[in-house]
Order: sequence, then C-alpha cells, then structure tokens
Amino acid sequence: MKLLRKIILWVSCILVILYAAVCCFFYSKQGDILFAPTKLAENYTFKYPGNFIERKIKTADGTILDGLLFKSDSSKGLVFYLHGNGGALNTWGDIAHIYTGSGYDLFILDYRGYGKSEGKITSEKQFFEDAQTAYSDLCTLYPENKIIIQGYSIGTCPAAMLAARNHPKMLILQAPYYSITDLMKKTYPFLPTFLLNYPLNTDAYVKQTKAPIIIFHGDADQLIYYGASLKLKEDLKPGDTLITLKGQGHMAFPKNPEYLADMRKILE
Repeated sequence: MKLLRKIILWVSCILVILYAAVCCFFYSKQGDILFAPTKLAENYTFKYPGNFIERKIKTADGTILDGLLFKSDSSKGLVFYLHGNGGALNTWGDIAHIYTGSGYDLFILDYRGYGKSEGKITSEKQFFEDAQTAYSDLCTLYPENKIIIQGYSIGTCPAAMLAARNHPKMLILQAPYYSITDLMKKTYPFLPTFLLNYPLNTDAYVKQTKAPIIIFHGDADQLIYYGASLKLKEDLKPGDTLITLKGQGHMAFPKNPEYLADMRKILE
C-alpha cells in the first residue's frame, strides 16, 4: 500500500508539473497564437488593379502603421476594414473590388507587426488604441455618417469597439467570436481563463453599439464556432441582423455568391 501511495503521489506531481508547464507556455505564447502576421519589406510595392494609395498612420507611441486606401470611381463613403489574424495587405487587398464596385472606398489596416507596420501587438489596450488611431485618421477624410466599420475574425472585436465608442453608419461583423474567453472555453476547456491577456469581449461592445449591426457567419465554421454568433444575436437590437451562410466555413467569403449578393444590397 505504501508503494502504491508513493506511485500515485509521484504520478500526481508529474501531472501537476506538466499542467503548469502547459499553462505557462500558453500564457507566454498566447499573442503568437492569436496573431500570425506576414511581414513585408519596407520597399515592397503593392500591385492591385484600380486606384489606391498607401497611407501611413503614426500612433501615440510613435509606431508607424501601414494601410491601403482603395478609391471607387464615385465614392458614397468608406468601409473601414479590420482583417483577420493572418497574412498582410499584399493579400487582403484582393477584397477591394467588392466595395469599390459598389461605390465605396475601402481602407484596410495592417496591425502592428503585419506587412509594413512597425512593432508588435503586446496587449488588448494597445490593439484597440491602434484601431482607434487609424479610425480617427480616416475620419479626417470622411464624415462618420458615411463610414461603415467591418471586422473579420480577429478583427471583429476591435471593429465592435470602434462602433461602440464612435458614431459610424453601420457595423458589419464577419465570422465573429463572442469573446476570446468564450472561444477559449470552447476550444481549450482544460485551460483556466484567467491566463488570458486578450479577453476581447465582442459581446460587450455589441451591446453598446447604437449603429445598425449585420453579422455574417457560416454554419460550417470550424475555427470560430457558429454558436458564437447565435449568442451575439441575443445581444442585438431590434433591426440588427444575423445572416447565416449555409455550408460556409471560416475562409473564402469573397467566393460565396450569397455573401456577395448580400454585401451588394448592404452597399447600395
């Protein structure tokens, strides 16, 4: 019996040490898990059809963020777009025709560490402040009542934050999470949520947003579960909309005919 107790104690200690190691690893690497930037050389030249300009934005701490402003032939306003957690402007600009073809200019921001943007994302506060700085910069070019804020995937919470704290025409969320805390419970239920430095509570900002809200989510999304949008739907105002895309996964929205048709109607 004494030997058995020693074995149990030894195994328990090993398991506790392993669990602590996993928690420590997650805590130290969570930024790398959430954000997967592609870096571009400072002299990289963007090649897209149509009219666009590169716009540099200086943050409060002196970091320079890079963005692309695509111009339509006859602008009805601006779509301020916060992209997903991977890639950079060398690929995200492929969506520009969806907006410029409907008469809207499009601004896409590369977050810190993405593309030509300097620095690295180190906190939720910094992530939000950078989004607000870029939004305020574009507000010098467009009246807010002609600005639509759109966020995709990781960009949905900062997009909702901007809509809650400012006065845009509309908020569009593509494949949003309810919060990263909620997503962590769903994906990594064995990890304690107090480890999170990026809770990213999309739900809290949706509740505060006075502008109309439209949510797109595919019911076959395996990265951010569709139920997150069903939960957000409970926080929507009368008149706000959840559009469910049947069979749509997390990627390739621009290839979905239903999504494109709905976007054309929204941008009319």
